[in-house]
Amino acid sequence: MELKRILLVEDSPQDVELTLAALAENHLANEVIVVRDGEEALDYLYRRGIFKLRLEGNPVVVLLDLKLPKVDGLEVLTQLKSDATLKKIPIVMLTSSREEKDLLKSYDLGVNAYVVKPVNFAEFVNVIKEVGLFWAVVNQPPPGSMPPVSNVQQLRA
Repeated sequence: MELKRILLVEDSPQDVELTLAALAENHLANEVIVVRDGEEALDYLYRRGIFKLRLEGNPVVVLLDLKLPKVDGLEVLTQLKSDATLKKIPIVMLTSSREEKDLLKSYDLGVNAYVVKPVNFAEFVNVIKEVGLFWAVVNQPPPGSMPPVSNVQQLRA
């Protein structure tokens, strides 16, 4: 099984550490790119700024916090879902917001899933494990979400 790249957009250092630990503990990604605000997320996905030389291919999923500095999660979501090239990337809103307006707005803008971060450590780890299992292992990603490898090579592997 080929492990995939996940983009984590999170400004809380504690939540970044918990998420990375949960993904690593469950061996759910071979690479997790962490960016701290919406502007960095867009730079990564559009391969600009410090990310202009990054490897080709998009992440298999974007774990996106709602409340972010510079460009918030809803703005990032809006931009990605209105871009013909990037709109197929699954976006999971991973947030502490339980507000119905945030939930509705996220789905109106095309989010693929909305997950409220539990406060309890064990529950948080379990939620990340479940999210990671589904999006990085079970779900079939859209074309272009992995580094280019020919189908022939994949079939022979």
